[in-house]
Amino acid sequence: MADQNQIRCGVIGTGYLGQHHARIYAVLEETELVGIVESDDAKADEICGLYGCERFESAAKLAEACDAVSVVVPTDKHCDVAVPLLEGGCHLLIEKPLCTSLAEAEQILAAAKANGCIVQVGHIEHYNPVMGYLENAVTEPQFITADRLAPFNPRGTEVGVVLDLMIHDIGVILALVRSPIKQLDAVGVKVLSMSEDIANARITFENGCVANINTSRVSEKKVREIRVFQPANYLSLDFMNQSGHFLRREGTELVREEIPIEKDEPLKLELAHFAEVVKKAGEPKVGAELGKTALEVAIQITELIDREQAR
Repeated sequence: MADQNQIRCGVIGTGYLGQHHARIYAVLEETELVGIVESDDAKADEICGLYGCERFESAAKLAEACDAVSVVVPTDKHCDVAVPLLEGGCHLLIEKPLCTSLAEAEQILAAAKANGCIVQVGHIEHYNPVMGYLENAVTEPQFITADRLAPFNPRGTEVGVVLDLMIHDIGVILALVRSPIKQLDAVGVKVLSMSEDIANARITFENGCVANINTSRVSEKKVREIRVFQPANYLSLDFMNQSGHFLRREGTELVREEIPIEKDEPLKLELAHFAEVVKKAGEPKVGAELGKTALEVAIQITELIDREQAR
């Protein structure tokens, strides 16, 4: 029998990433996995068998039984799925990116506001213990480099690599620098899909900080690293391995220290935070507004790349 204090949760789309939302909702103390919506019969049977939840025939039926739902369908379906759920009074965690256009983002924000619903966007790196360290250690960033490389996976190719992967680092950098953008420059190339698979963006902020972001989804190896240069110190961190080091100036030398990071599963931390926010009617760390801002920058970068390719 479910605990009356538990948040009743559901997942729409239990593929590559959604299955992990289901797994975590099933084990968190503060949540009960009520059910899923999944078009693949075999996958639905597997998830329901593993976690003892129900398969619902529609998102609307699932929402009626839930307090909160994770939307883990392809990005181009986010708006169509999310808006009716919000109109039904359901709190949502929408996987990143929030959606594919600013017009869709406005629809989602308007529906959330009109119905008093929370929207948290799944920018998972904000819940990585590495980000917790960066938020305290980054005080005066002057130059940031971020590298995010991944092997090719057809999943996610409904959007280009900027909306698929680079948006993670865009969101992280916006949160760390906390300054308006002065200038954007970007290049990108198509390799295996119909949109850019490799991209580089340079963001110049009004406070003088410059960020350089390299992203690829056609790499042989996985990399998720960030380096932040500040007056008299330098931070190098690895989001994937949750490790890093700190270099500080002592006289004319740089002294290196390993950073003690308490490792944990970022998705578990993210979903626990979502449940807590829903329970207390609080504000998510990454709400729809921040999700929209990161999307806006990502779209501007994509448009710069498209214009360059059209020449």
